[in-house]
Amino acid sequence: MDSTTTDAYIDDFARFILASPSSYHAVAEAARRLDEAGFSRLDEERDWSVRDDAGVQDGPERRYVIRDGAIIAWIQPSGASSTTPFRVLGSHTDSPAFKLKPKPTISNRGWLQAGVEVYGGPLLNSWLDRELELAGRLITRDGREHLVRTGPYLRIPQLAIHLDREVNSGLVLDKQRHLTPVFGVGHAGDLLAHLAHLGGVPAWDVAGYDLLTADTQAPARFGKDGELFAAGRMDNLSSVYAGLVALIAAAAAADETAGGGAKHISVLAAFDHEELGSESRSGASGPLLDDVLTRIGAGLGATQTDRLRAYAASWCLSADAGHAIHPNYPERHDPVNTPIAGGGPLLKINANQRYATDALGAALWARACERAGVSYQEFVSNNAVPCGSTIGPLTATRLGIRTVDVGVPLLSMHSARELCHVNDPVALSAAVGAFFAGA
Repeated sequence: MDSTTTDAYIDDFARFILASPSSYHAVAEAARRLDEAGFSRLDEERDWSVRDDAGVQDGPERRYVIRDGAIIAWIQPSGASSTTPFRVLGSHTDSPAFKLKPKPTISNRGWLQAGVEVYGGPLLNSWLDRELELAGRLITRDGREHLVRTGPYLRIPQLAIHLDREVNSGLVLDKQRHLTPVFGVGHAGDLLAHLAHLGGVPAWDVAGYDLLTADTQAPARFGKDGELFAAGRMDNLSSVYAGLVALIAAAAAADETAGGGAKHISVLAAFDHEELGSESRSGASGPLLDDVLTRIGAGLGATQTDRLRAYAASWCLSADAGHAIHPNYPERHDPVNTPIAGGGPLLKINANQRYATDALGAALWARACERAGVSYQEFVSNNAVPCGSTIGPLTATRLGIRTVDVGVPLLSMHSARELCHVNDPVALSAAVGAFFAGA
């Protein structure tokens, strides 16, 4: 991988992470970049068949739609028909964290604390003794959304070793008692009022909120030749950013080849709530992707049969982070399939369909990586260590679209701060670009 390309990619990836402390911020940042690239936002409540330009499509259409903490963007070639298939890059915007509860301000033993609830499956000990922020959205009584972030504001303090001499023999954290962060001292303090002030709205007008913690330490390169990269939320902003970069590049390429025929419609789908199982209106188990693809097809005059024909010829890359082999715990990995950091993105395989990859999908991924000029690695779990799952099987089940599971290999997945090799996110985006190009 060219070092100049890698440096530019990782620098901008770091900026994307910093701009995305919550799923709502990630969607806003993606939308900002799509706007700059000439994409137009559609409203789900309006008729998409009415073109903004009130005229004839004379080139590729670039559109996106936002539903809460999820975004779907696509490029519709000028020659698209009712049976044109889709090429979908699926990812998710959320990461494990702690979510603010109702009545969030707690006064306890002279400390001010924030009431939080565990969101997803964070590696709990990694969140201790870090400066955290709260980020997400406030909803006012008129239903309007206001993005807000505090910057460094909270900390979950660990008990000193002097008060627990056995802590290094086994740390046990009670999720209710031990993970309540502090943000001040005394008895006077109103966390919600502070958040409302940051959002530019009166506290009395806040009718609801979705606010989560995020680590405030900036992403950093380190190690030999700066080849390692550490940051929060790479599961799964690594895939969201890779797909975003690839889709914007595909839009530019489509402009250059407008009128040259339509092989497929390229789609970036970044869902919310994957860390909770994806069962929400903006999650992969919900109707969002089917809703959007159905409406795209309807705009092309698709019948139900046309839609099924398009899906039968479509592909989805389910891109989510995976595991590099851990040098301190090699016994937790398969003894033969041992992906390393820097060895390229993963092709994720599971006999029990926890990942959706099959042999045809493996061949597609091999073609995409070959066309992109990058290597890839196969990941399979140790039989004694059951693996997690992704949006891949959900997409395949809901829509019948053939799906392949891929992703960047990480260490410390679900930590407040995860680790990868700088080459792997770049290679993932290159392979996604080849996938959008038709490999």
